[in-house]
Amino acid sequence: MGGSIRKPYLPLGGVPILKRTLTVFTQSGLFEEIILVVAATETAFCREQIADGLSTSSTLQIIAGGRDRQESVFLGLAASRGQADDVVLIHDGVRPFVSTEVLSQCLEATMAYGACLTAVAAYDTLKQTDDDGRIVQTLPRDAVWMAQTPQGFRLGLIRDAHRQARDEGFKGTDDGQLVERLGQAVTIVPGSRLNIKITTPEDLQLAEAIWRHARNAPGND
Repeated sequence: MGGSIRKPYLPLGGVPILKRTLTVFTQSGLFEEIILVVAATETAFCREQIADGLSTSSTLQIIAGGRDRQESVFLGLAASRGQADDVVLIHDGVRPFVSTEVLSQCLEATMAYGACLTAVAAYDTLKQTDDDGRIVQTLPRDAVWMAQTPQGFRLGLIRDAHRQARDEGFKGTDDGQLVERLGQAVTIVPGSRLNIKITTPEDLQLAEAIWRHARNAPGND
């Protein structure tokens, strides 16, 4: 974002983005445990400013992450008290507009298929280029999806996928890719274009507009 405040803690409607995201999970009633993985220097801040005051029946852990997202997920999975056949969802802390309905659908799909991820169908024309930026081909849009989170897995499966990637020095762009490397099929759960990942200043402006629209919707007075 280029500012002095890290993006998970930037205000969205006066509340830190990460707290808005976490609130969806704590209020859903769908989870036995929730593990929040943050920078080692921010665990105390998150206990006091993010988790404080949240009402939940889930066990909530806040743990220190690693050098990058993949290592942080690995550490979060290692901290889980779940069994190999249990279902786990992995979600980006800066996607605050995930819905309880999508969380429920991901849990159901994971229980049925072992691995799933939310995604939206590509709606722009997609071009593949070479190293010099020249177009090589136009990709068939009807067969391409843009991956989001949450992504759901049997706990034993995603732990194995992360261990293998770690042992082989492989870095993936998402957790689904690590599972795909094991030869496991990953099922698509339709997501929402509103489930944006807040990464740039423009994203934050869009998020504020989404939040204002949701706040002013009928029934949210």
